[in-house]
Amino acid sequence: MDKLIIEGGSPVSGTLKISGAKNSALPILAAALLADGPVQIHNLPHLNDITTMITLLRCMGTEITIDEKLGVEIDPRSVNELTAPYELVKTMRASILVLGPLLARHGVANVSFPGGCAIGSRPVDIHLKGLEAMGAEITIDEGFIRARSNGRLKGANIVMEKVTVGGTENLLMAAVLAEGTTVLHNAAREPEIVDLAEFLMAMGAQIEGAGTDTIRVHGVARLNPCTFNVMPDRIETGTFLAAAAAARGKVRLTHTRADILDAVLVKFEEAGAHLSIGDDWIELDMKGNRPKAVSFRTAPYPAFPTDMQSQFTAMNAVAEGKGTVVETIFENRLIQVHELNRMGADIILEGNTAIVTGVEKLTGAPVMASDLRASASLVIAGMVAEGITTVDRIYHIDRGYECIEEKLQQLGANIRRVPG
Repeated sequence: MDKLIIEGGSPVSGTLKISGAKNSALPILAAALLADGPVQIHNLPHLNDITTMITLLRCMGTEITIDEKLGVEIDPRSVNELTAPYELVKTMRASILVLGPLLARHGVANVSFPGGCAIGSRPVDIHLKGLEAMGAEITIDEGFIRARSNGRLKGANIVMEKVTVGGTENLLMAAVLAEGTTVLHNAAREPEIVDLAEFLMAMGAQIEGAGTDTIRVHGVARLNPCTFNVMPDRIETGTFLAAAAAARGKVRLTHTRADILDAVLVKFEEAGAHLSIGDDWIELDMKGNRPKAVSFRTAPYPAFPTDMQSQFTAMNAVAEGKGTVVETIFENRLIQVHELNRMGADIILEGNTAIVTGVEKLTGAPVMASDLRASASLVIAGMVAEGITTVDRIYHIDRGYECIEEKLQQLGANIRRVPG
């Protein structure tokens, strides 16, 4: 099992290109199952989760061609297996996203029930209730979600009990081929939902309101081939901005978008960062100054994203002053605090709240990653700590960051990957 070895204290400065968004690419790959012909998808990130989703589509019989830049052509007309097996679903919860497309396109879907998650409970009952409202018959049998429909799904008025990104995506994908109109109330508003809707509309879907809490879908009989570019990854963007801010450095990020990061950029400005923004780039400059601690509360988009909480907690650990971090989305997502404290951070946990008092410096230590974003926070802490930090179990970080050590090396970080 690989590890990252980080020698802290190096100046951080440079330019990086941001990869495509994992959280957009995964549902878009699943949505390709809906097409009546080959679709081409570009700007996919080189990540383990993307490889897993492609493997899942292939095991269903989908014909997939991959070019040297990881652009893919997917032809779903050859699908002959309507089951997502446990061996793949257990490695990636996003596998549940094939449920809606398979059911809508083929009338049958068998998806292994997703397992647990280190950051907390993520139940799929909202997905299933929505599909049942559209006429699906669903049973749970031997660890599988088995869904059937007698003919086309039917449009429905669906009120989701809580905001769920995956649930919104699954029901949106199911609705585009349903008979009649489906209205999704209390829908997730994330930019990745909008990107999925734009992909579906490029294939001929009729969707109104993506990016708001009410999405209206007028079902069509078929979806056509198309070519589509995945949006940039806003969380990767925020992570590299946080690394530069914690290290008192300067970074220019290209092939990204500032308009989907408003809540995050406001907090960087509160931390004392000087920001410059263009159409497809963001520059952050701390001018050598230590960041100021910021307080925030995570909430669904457009509020501060839970996927940026860990990185800001690491930045606060070396900031001036005291910041209060309230995590409202996942019950265990402050799990990285214990490892940061082992590096000398001063963080007090009170339930779902972390009170972070910034210290002048952290000290390198062996630490263990517990989930994807916690991994990123430990890398940031290692970059600003005195001495050597070893980050173990980095398979978590490889799920969401493309060649993170190579990108950080471009910024001057002393970081390398070694076999476990």
